[in-house]
Amino acid sequence: MNPELQKILKRQHYAIIGKHSGVKLCHWMKQSLLFGRECYKQTFYGINSHRCLQMTPAITHCTQMCLFCWRFQNFTEKELHDIDDPGYILDHAIEAQKKLITGFKGDPRCDQKKWKEANEPNMLACSLSGEPTLYPKLGEFFEACHQKGITTFLVTNGTTPAALEKLDPLPKQLYVSVVAPTEELYKKICAPLIPNGWENIQRTLALLPSLGTRIVIRHTLIHDWNMDEKYIEAYAKLDARASPTFIEPKGYVFVGSSRNRLHFSNMPPYDQIKNFGQKLAEQLGYEQVMEKADSLVVLLSSQQKNRKVK
Repeated sequence: MNPELQKILKRQHYAIIGKHSGVKLCHWMKQSLLFGRECYKQTFYGINSHRCLQMTPAITHCTQMCLFCWRFQNFTEKELHDIDDPGYILDHAIEAQKKLITGFKGDPRCDQKKWKEANEPNMLACSLSGEPTLYPKLGEFFEACHQKGITTFLVTNGTTPAALEKLDPLPKQLYVSVVAPTEELYKKICAPLIPNGWENIQRTLALLPSLGTRIVIRHTLIHDWNMDEKYIEAYAKLDARASPTFIEPKGYVFVGSSRNRLHFSNMPPYDQIKNFGQKLAEQLGYEQVMEKADSLVVLLSSQQKNRKVK
């Protein structure tokens, strides 16, 4: 990794793992330890916010430069070459998380029972930065997680269908971000670094029904960009192709590096997100089953049972 880039990431409180991986404490990890507030993933899917390890095996590698991304983006690498071993990444990621939460123990607001549990993560969110599926040993990495009893969530931008097709084992939950209803908007919002990004997303959506894991489609909604009601039918067609168990219409949040590219006014009010979700649910025959206003997200489901992660 470029030394200057590494310095920037460390200043932003990333723990760098090996040659291409990283860990950073989630906002909701801190909220859970200090104030008892939970992440929407805990509300929706039953994971424990304080035991979640937020990481990536591809911290400076991605296929897109999305306008709404809050991460540092001054990199354009699209392939990993000199790669670290999956076991090495996992073991060092857990140790890095332990170091990052050390200071919380002395805070009088910290729940000591939760802090002890946080030192033994049982949930891994593979999503922090970059495109995780660019790491060629991702399946082996998930296998190492599962052997330790760690539940795995993967977030992908959908531009690597070949990687998803051969991924074994699959994560326990697979998120695919579908940010644009049309190719034209996709190119404007996601600024792909590869020539066939939109076509690859279509291949991914067609692949999803055949994958033996729980599928979630996430729509990041940006006011004045991609959430006009005229787009709902186009979103519904994309979602119907994927046939996901869940859909998350989730509002863009004006934080991090995205503030250099978007405006505070692009963060949609919660009532608009909820209205968008309801109309999309009606179009698909889904139900709006849960919501979390402080995370600007609603949950649409094709079935109301089995929402908890086992």
